[in-house]
Amino acid sequence: MTSLALKNKQMLLPKHLVVVSMLLLILFLSSIVLSVAFGSRAVSFTGIIDGLFHPDVTSHEATVVRQRIARTIFSIMCGAALGVSGALMQSVTRNPIADPSILGVNTGASLFVVCGIAFFNSSAASDYIWLAIIGAIITAIFVFSIGSLGASGATPLKLVLAGAATSAILSSLVTAIMIPRTNVIDEFRFWQVGSVGAGNWTSVQLLLPFLLIGILLAICTAPALNALALGDEVATGLGVRTGMLRMIAAFAGVLLCGVVTALAGPIGFIGLLATHLIRLVIGADIRFIVPLAALAGASILTISDVCGRFLGSPGELEVGILTAFIGAPILILITMKAKMRAI
Repeated sequence: MTSLALKNKQMLLPKHLVVVSMLLLILFLSSIVLSVAFGSRAVSFTGIIDGLFHPDVTSHEATVVRQRIARTIFSIMCGAALGVSGALMQSVTRNPIADPSILGVNTGASLFVVCGIAFFNSSAASDYIWLAIIGAIITAIFVFSIGSLGASGATPLKLVLAGAATSAILSSLVTAIMIPRTNVIDEFRFWQVGSVGAGNWTSVQLLLPFLLIGILLAICTAPALNALALGDEVATGLGVRTGMLRMIAAFAGVLLCGVVTALAGPIGFIGLLATHLIRLVIGADIRFIVPLAALAGASILTISDVCGRFLGSPGELEVGILTAFIGAPILILITMKAKMRAI
């Protein structure tokens, strides 16, 4: 690993890194302000101040602001987790359009949550987390195994097709389980769209340890993932244990995706959008992509949530609908421009 560390130290900082970081930080802070200040219910400036700095004030506006604070923090954490998850999945699979939703990981997590609700009477968020993680891991292994069949191995196109087919099958199983069980439908129908509207301090506490573990693993594996991008033979020559590296990085990505899916529902395209935009601007150095993708994912998801409150007023439009509406056309553009090997 000494030669790998020396190589990474000699790498220059990506072009525009400082400018991009500053712009992302401004966008991130702006998303926080917008999320706390605006929503389906109008809140005065006095109400915002009371909610932020006067805990003894119990007015309706102050209560709304405090609820928005918890929701905003939860949204930031979910967006950061999905951004990092997308960065890891793209690096591990060497696929520019890899994303938890595209590879079917979200759907696998959803299936296990539905099974928990239907067959084991699960209702606590802590139960959903472990069910979603198990479902996400099994689905990720299955999709990668199917996509790796054949002499050409796991090409980007084969992984996407395997993910799409797996997602379709699992979605059918989810529907088959729900239809004869009205109690499952009632509990699942809003969750399956993907929303951070139910985010509270309990959700934040449940998500925090998994988020820290996932990001820590991503940071630790980032230098070796740079070597992996050069090819397995080169990475092995630099002292990287490629099999172990893929396992750890993939576990971190699936862990982050699974926990967010359990608590907020299957929110798609955040990992794809955040990682691709950052990679497009600063290049392919995963050491810088991970933190910037986390910042971009948090900003995109939080701003999308604010837009959903305005568009659905006096109610709200779930953020999963907005991210799918924005992400699908971008996926098509990326797919058209990406250089993919034939099956």
